[in-house]
Amino acid sequence: MSRNLFDLEGRVAVVVGGTSGIGRVLALGLADAGADVVATARRAPLVEHVAAEIETRGRRTLRVTTDVLDRQSLSSAADAIVRDLGQIDVVVYCAGTTRRVPTLEMTDEEWQRILDTNLTGAVRTYQVFARPMLERRSGRIIGIASLSSFVGLHEVSAYTASKAGIAGLTRALAVEWAPHGVNVNAIAPGVFRTDLNAALLEGPRGQEFLVRTPMKRFGKLDELVGAAVYLASDASTFVTGQILAVDGGFLASGVNQ
Repeated sequence: MSRNLFDLEGRVAVVVGGTSGIGRVLALGLADAGADVVATARRAPLVEHVAAEIETRGRRTLRVTTDVLDRQSLSSAADAIVRDLGQIDVVVYCAGTTRRVPTLEMTDEEWQRILDTNLTGAVRTYQVFARPMLERRSGRIIGIASLSSFVGLHEVSAYTASKAGIAGLTRALAVEWAPHGVNVNAIAPGVFRTDLNAALLEGPRGQEFLVRTPMKRFGKLDELVGAAVYLASDASTFVTGQILAVDGGFLASGVNQ
């Protein structure tokens, strides 16, 4: 009987920012693919809720909170996961924030908050969780990039800079850590409706995204799961340093009519 390359049975995945939006969907999707999954974020009630959902799928989990701005919280979580679940095979970084504002009106504090969460938080998370992977010479790191990793989006310069940084970080760490058995990739979602952007997509900006997306619709969050499972699985053993777009054709698009 042939082996299922996409089976994650026996793997331990950690989804940072895994209690809402894209993170929650990916945490549950990895559990459905067979992994034991720890979905961690700042708010304990949400951690508890997603952990219960993971357990209903017959998978192991832990209830640990983390703040990506606090290295110690990440280190404590990593230690607990290795101690109680045995290892860390996959880390997905989904924490993120944005704010639409003209750049001339953006404060230093607002710029720093977005960069700290979206980019520096990713570096901090990767440093902490990659260490046991590098020691074992095996692991997968998956970031969440963006359309704005490749193209400019109006009045979200901090977010755009942070996500361009995620793309560069993905390539840099892929080169640095490939000799040590750790693959580093990212997923670039197109436009998906979440709590973060629902109001925005109802207006002219949402319509412009639709015009520029050849499939003429927004993505459904479940449509991101396949990319995450692929990058976490043995189907992608020779894939590293890549940004996998799941965008309905947006980045391929030129003239649509």
